Amino acid sequence: METNKTNLYKQTQQAVERLDEQIIGQERLVRRLVMALLCGGHLLVEGAPGLAKTRAIKKLARIVEGDFHRIQFTPDLLPSDVTGTEVFRPQDGSFNFQHGPIFHNLILADEINRAPAKVQSALLEAMAESQVSIGRETLPLPDLFLVMATQNPIEQEGTYPLPEAQLDRFLLHVEVGYPDKSSEESILKLVRTEQRSAEQQSNNYPILKQREVFEIRKAITELHMAKEVECYIIELILESRKTGNDAGKWLEFGASPRGTIALDQCARCSAWMDSRDFVTPEDVQSVAHDVLRHRLILNYEAHAAGIPANYIIDDILQNVPAP
Repeated sequence: METNKTNLYKQTQQAVERLDEQIIGQERLVRRLVMALLCGGHLLVEGAPGLAKTRAIKKLARIVEGDFHRIQFTPDLLPSDVTGTEVFRPQDGSFNFQHGPIFHNLILADEINRAPAKVQSALLEAMAESQVSIGRETLPLPDLFLVMATQNPIEQEGTYPLPEAQLDRFLLHVEVGYPDKSSEESILKLVRTEQRSAEQQSNNYPILKQREVFEIRKAITELHMAKEVECYIIELILESRKTGNDAGKWLEFGASPRGTIALDQCARCSAWMDSRDFVTPEDVQSVAHDVLRHRLILNYEAHAAGIPANYIIDDILQNVPAP
């Protein structure tokens, strides 16, 4: 049993290292993408175009032997463009359901905030329930199912902001920025190498089978978490709901119990990815911003003063003493 666990630790590290080799300068995005996969959650990524978001999830799909599909969200997109539709067969007068792109293992929902409410609602059911409803039928999605949605922070005209209920369905909200100078140089070398050799055999083989992903998910839930660390997670969430403290004056609503669950899952996964079988307060702190950023609903005063969610989370972490 311990030998198998050690092998799973190594495979996790190999997956992260492989992605870091192919997605240069975006270590945080890589780590959070793997974390979402291993926790069975979904990922919301916000960043400018050209920061390797699409490349990251495509490479991850190859690593876990999953099939990948990209959906470009636009204002004229229909729910059936995501879920699929009934097609009439004139040969026998019947209708045959044609599966849409949502029936893949890894989905890139590109510029999700450009889609109207009905499309966002169809995606919400798929993310929350791992199923799609077509008429009177309910069709299950693949067991291994991950949505990585992107938002472009530059252009906001003609967009449909995601409702709070849908934001809360994302396990993590990651902000990605530009790589540094040395990373830019490495990116150029990598692209030139790939252009010279279109098919990189050494990077084509999978590292994690889907069966092993599910084994890791189970192992993560069994990691040791001291009662003090568990109480620390709860206190952080409760602190986000207080109205009398410094952070509370900027908040309309704090994190929901789904935020408590997500903070627990991600802290455990952080320990796993560091090859530890116990969770520390540092694990909780390392994921707190990405877990809570989209779950805190700021009030009018915060928006008017330009107070970001990251500032409020810093304040919450400062106010709650770590064990």
